[in-house]
Amino acid sequence: MNALQPCEYGGINMKRTFNRRDFIGTTSLAGAGLAFGLPQITRGAGTAAKPAKLGGVKAHPGGFPGWPVYDQAEEKALLDVLKSGRWFRGSGTAVAEFEKEYAGLTGAKHCVATSCGTSALTTALGALDIGPGDEVIIPPYTFIATYNVVALNYALPVFVDTDPESFQIDANKIEAAITKETKAILPVHIGGSPADLDKILAVANQHKLPVIEDACQAHLAEWRGRKVGTLGLAGCFSFQASKNLNSGEGGAVLTDNPQFAEICYNFHNQGRAKQVTGYDFTYSGSRGSNLRLSEFQGRLLLAQMTRVIEQTNRRTENANYLTRLLNEIPGIKPAKLYDGTTRSAYHLYMFSYDKDRFAGLDKGRFISALGAEGVPASGGYGPMNTEAYVSGLARNSRFLRVYGEKRMQQWLEQNRNCPQNDKVCERAVWFAQNMLLGPRSDMEQIADAIRKIQSHAGALAKA
Repeated sequence: MNALQPCEYGGINMKRTFNRRDFIGTTSLAGAGLAFGLPQITRGAGTAAKPAKLGGVKAHPGGFPGWPVYDQAEEKALLDVLKSGRWFRGSGTAVAEFEKEYAGLTGAKHCVATSCGTSALTTALGALDIGPGDEVIIPPYTFIATYNVVALNYALPVFVDTDPESFQIDANKIEAAITKETKAILPVHIGGSPADLDKILAVANQHKLPVIEDACQAHLAEWRGRKVGTLGLAGCFSFQASKNLNSGEGGAVLTDNPQFAEICYNFHNQGRAKQVTGYDFTYSGSRGSNLRLSEFQGRLLLAQMTRVIEQTNRRTENANYLTRLLNEIPGIKPAKLYDGTTRSAYHLYMFSYDKDRFAGLDKGRFISALGAEGVPASGGYGPMNTEAYVSGLARNSRFLRVYGEKRMQQWLEQNRNCPQNDKVCERAVWFAQNMLLGPRSDMEQIADAIRKIQSHAGALAKA
């Protein structure tokens, strides 16, 4: 198995310090930690040792498991498609086979595979006919694609503030953001942990709004025993290279609604229905695009799926253990899982860092000190809602033509008001999913690294 090249993550050298955009491209049978019979927590000998940044020995001298994991199964899958000469959807069977298997794995009735996670979101919004004049509710703490797919349809992305305990959209604030122009709610299961779906679905049902779950980071995560992505009208997934199930690029839309599945298929296939083959140029709907998955990716995903359950269980066991360790360190607070969470995918292990409990050591220096200990980390997302890329939409000539200057200024002011998200962005620290695939000792060494930094935080702040 080629899989575990020590310090590589998605082609990125894990030895260097990540910036936010590096890491973005990089769960847990939550609440079930006891089921794994976790042993009594032990602390490593390096608790008060000198940090590596100050000349000490690294707390984690070895590498973390590499990503992606692959062996002869993936090699055979790609060669089989290559030799078949049937490389695109419509000529081969791999994509259709993957759709059937992924629907079965998740418990969904229908699956439409797409070229990437962004394409999955685009397909779902296209099937809903989201367009100019519409509003879509999204969180500010997410990858930019969640915003882009709304803006590309000339609809207005409306940000709802973040719950600082969970890093998820604050479901208690969604209803206040709903207007007569709201056409969909697009919650994100960020980091692979479910958003508060009970409250989100209740508000959506009350206002008769569809929920499209952005589950791009949440493969096999569960809410009350059901896979996320299957509770709303649809769920969208990404199989990009850093994801827990990956084919380099790829995506999927899940739904239990047969009519919606058909519209999604048509939309992602240039408006051509599934039964249309060959050169019969018959179309359905009024618009579409080519967002299809290739046969190479479909076959690669089928091979990757043979490991996804075992990998998910491993992440779960290690994440639960790491949470127990980090909960004992003042100033470190792992992201909360809601009561309805029965599994987190742990695409990201996220926690809040309080510099006041680390002698004022700022987050950047904390992350740098972690890197020196052999524990790569990221500072996570920035405040998307105030970034120039997003606020610039208020000056976009097309949006001004549709909405007018007054409405766009209102939109700009409304979206600046996410104070809890600002706090999350200031304090968030992430570990990548592959760091949870190694032995239990890796978790102990991560905790030891943080304890070392805390014990010498004053000196590190001056270094």
